[in-house]
Amino acid sequence: MAAAPVWSVDPRTGKQREQVAVEATAQEVDEAVRAAHAARGSLADRTVRAAFLRTAADLLEAAKEQLVEAADAETALGPVRLTGELARTCYQLRAFGGIVDEGAFLDVVINHPDDTAAPPIPDLRRYKVPLGVVAVYSASNFPFAFSVAGGDTASALAAGCPVVVKAHPDHPALSELVAAVLRRAAARHDIPAGVVGLVHGFEAGVELVKHPLIAAAGFTGSVRGGRALFDAAAARPVPIPFHGELGSLNPVVITEAAAAERGEAIGAGLAGSMTLGVGQFCVKPGLVLAPAGAAGDRLLKSLTDAVSDTDAGVLLDHRMRDNFIAGVAERAELPDVESPVTPGAGGEHTVSPGFLTVPAHKLATEGEHDLLLEECFGPLTVVARYEDESEASAVLSRLPGNLTATVQLSTEEAAGEGRGAEILAELTPLAGRVLVNGWPTGVAVAPAQHHGGPYPATTSTSTSVGGTAIERWLRPVAYQNTPEALLPPELRDDNPLGLPRRYDGRLER
Repeated sequence: MAAAPVWSVDPRTGKQREQVAVEATAQEVDEAVRAAHAARGSLADRTVRAAFLRTAADLLEAAKEQLVEAADAETALGPVRLTGELARTCYQLRAFGGIVDEGAFLDVVINHPDDTAAPPIPDLRRYKVPLGVVAVYSASNFPFAFSVAGGDTASALAAGCPVVVKAHPDHPALSELVAAVLRRAAARHDIPAGVVGLVHGFEAGVELVKHPLIAAAGFTGSVRGGRALFDAAAARPVPIPFHGELGSLNPVVITEAAAAERGEAIGAGLAGSMTLGVGQFCVKPGLVLAPAGAAGDRLLKSLTDAVSDTDAGVLLDHRMRDNFIAGVAERAELPDVESPVTPGAGGEHTVSPGFLTVPAHKLATEGEHDLLLEECFGPLTVVARYEDESEASAVLSRLPGNLTATVQLSTEEAAGEGRGAEILAELTPLAGRVLVNGWPTGVAVAPAQHHGGPYPATTSTSTSVGGTAIERWLRPVAYQNTPEALLPPELRDDNPLGLPRRYDGRLER
């Protein structure tokens, strides 16, 4: 039986552009994983690793015109957005190059013997080593930043782990182009091409997570798909870490005082955030708790005006478009749900943005409105209007884990007066990033960033954005009473690599 072809499809028309590849067989997955496994030693030198990451960024920038054109043809996200995303991806690669150079991620800790301690402490030296080959599952909505050269790949390579990427079917041609760029970068540093493998096809993705030489996996996508792979990773004879980003509602709480003080600005800001990228951001605000009454009415009018002025847009593929239209219709048919701006089909290949409203008490207890507490991928948000603070708290108490949670406060509340601190305390257990007087769309690549959250937002407590994303692909190992001559150079007393470390309790830089 011939392998199934992999086609590049134009989401603006739904028509096939070109055949890019064929779906990988189990044997081809095995070959890719074994080639990556064989390339591990080429990443052992941190200097080479850092240089490889920087070269990858340079070559991606050099190919910008071709890459952005290919990405736009397959995603319809537009050259401006895609150019910015490619720049972010290159910045991320260089940032991990800097992290590798610095070496603090190795978390070196040295304790010399102490016979006076109870019990006595032997000579102990601890640092972190790479796990092995990492399986990376690309996301549809970030064809650069969460795909072949995205954060999972960059952080894994920085940790010293080769990768095998399962390409996303929404941008297979771009995936091939980016993988080729990464391999060219590898060749410049005498790193084997197998250090970055690429496979296509659903079954290939399943085979990948089950392969005995895969040591960990990173995933960004749906709850259904991510949970299936998570369960497969756990069911292996040797389970592996599975760092999956699955879905998020990203709740927003707007206090009555904030709505009264700047309701028009909040409404406009919400509209911009929920429609950004045609609502296809993982941190899109999907549930908003807004006050009933006159202040809330003014906010909703501003939201209505801004969303009404937003053009229809193209989703990443027609399957997503069909799911969005069906999901909106199912939600809109629930009792007491109103649609001030009706979302749905904006044309043959587009969708129009909109929002739904519902009394908050309908969401405060389990019932037929629970569908409104599930993410709907696309330009839609649900505004739940609460009569008092207890209603808002009751809804928050029912929410699953999220990537973000946001509160809009008045000037006085932000200064410490009122319930600002209490609301933050309610939101903190729900999300990995808590925002005050901002909007969650836009995830800065910074050392302090955390992009993760309680399940189902992610399957672990780690982040997929920021410097600490590298920790997912490392494990600690301690050497006890090991002669100096046998120790790795990272753990020797004379510190030949000049690493930051904690030495007998003192932090050395």
